[in-house]
Amino acid sequence: MLFATRLIPPLFVCLAALASASAFAQQALPTEVEAALARAKVSRETVTMLVIDADGTRPPRLAWRSQVPVNPASMMKLVTTYAALDLLGPAYSWNTPVYVEGSVSNGVLNGNLYIKGQGDPKLVLERVWLMLRHVQGLGITTVSGDIVVDRSAFENTVENDPSAFDGEPLRPYNASPDALLINFKSVNMTFAPDRAGQIARVSYEPPLASVAMPPTVPLMPGECGDWRTALKTDFSDVNRIRFNGGFPAACGEKSWAVAYGDPRTYSLRALGGMWAEMGGRVGGQMREGRVPAGLKPAFEFGSPPLAEVIRDINKYSNNVMAQQVFLTIGLTQKNRGTFEASRSALGQWWRDRIGTGEAQPVFENGSGLSRDERISAAALGKMLQVAWRSPVMPELMSSLPASGVDGTLKKRALRSGGAAHLKTGTLRDASGVAGYVHGASGRRYVLVAIANGENAGATRAAFDALVDWAAQDN
Repeated sequence: MLFATRLIPPLFVCLAALASASAFAQQALPTEVEAALARAKVSRETVTMLVIDADGTRPPRLAWRSQVPVNPASMMKLVTTYAALDLLGPAYSWNTPVYVEGSVSNGVLNGNLYIKGQGDPKLVLERVWLMLRHVQGLGITTVSGDIVVDRSAFENTVENDPSAFDGEPLRPYNASPDALLINFKSVNMTFAPDRAGQIARVSYEPPLASVAMPPTVPLMPGECGDWRTALKTDFSDVNRIRFNGGFPAACGEKSWAVAYGDPRTYSLRALGGMWAEMGGRVGGQMREGRVPAGLKPAFEFGSPPLAEVIRDINKYSNNVMAQQVFLTIGLTQKNRGTFEASRSALGQWWRDRIGTGEAQPVFENGSGLSRDERISAAALGKMLQVAWRSPVMPELMSSLPASGVDGTLKKRALRSGGAAHLKTGTLRDASGVAGYVHGASGRRYVLVAIANGENAGATRAAFDALVDWAAQDN
């Protein structure tokens, strides 16, 4: 209660400052922003913009259509990651318990090995390897029974059609969340030309159990060009990868990360393939199941802290990691790992922490990979003001791409030489930026700029001009 009491006065100031935003709804846009929109043939009625003091003590410098709910694309990750920092704390980590059922003798586990996923968003290959090495450190090289994967922490998480959202089933960003999410359910294929043998050697990370993966592909003459198409890869059979074309020798070494065609079995195949590669054996099956009641874990494999995880989410706009965090909010706050529970928990958090002065956001999966999620610039701006004054502001700020420095803004330096930490968002019909701009005067500003519509992607220059304008405040 002490924390909530201290938060109320600045929140009232924030509400009062943003309440005046509607009075500015018809103000003129900055000249350079207006000109950039005209060049891009984007109507000002398809954009929403807000620039306001981070401290919330002054009226908005700019508020254009800021009350209109819009699709924020990946900028919705700001809500998910700040809510997680606020509710769980920056040091929160995920544990993946591993259970040994039976006795161990001469390197053999006479029973089953269980691995229970609990939503770790960053169970990438090197960390899976460490987890399996820990198993071997228990004296186990052979499991006489089964290796069982328990994915029940996220209830009723249905594998979506990976092509349903945008027709790109091979893109890892379309991966569905999973209680045991390994390597984002993707396979990284590396092609290394061997000119003497007129082949390219192909390596795969991870190796997938019971999937035939050709070790080579013929080299082709000519320029590199669209080398992925030249391979004529056939992923139609989930038990076999085929290359019906060739790899252009001019390309040099190339890598290609693709989503595996049967995501439901990916964790089993990846664990089985890596266990075998490490010299491990399984006498029984790789299968799904539940950990027997009363069985205690042999060890728990911990994740990096939340503060580190959200840097990957926001700087590189990782959709499935954001959904893992979103589901974790439901699991920890409502004891249910479902999207419905997470929406309820996030809605309650929003009412308690941000307030009801603006229309509450519409949540779907918390990543922005959605046609239905909605938030207004005023609401997102208010949340960013509350976050600015919160104890976890440094962690949130450091997770955002820095203009001209890293992440999705690495190639978008400000012409003014100013600095900004902004989350980007891009869908077919939504685009924008939101975050914090560092003014030349020393002030800090919250900036939200979002476009919805067929030509949303053309607003990049206009929004960059807006960030420059916000930075030049002296």
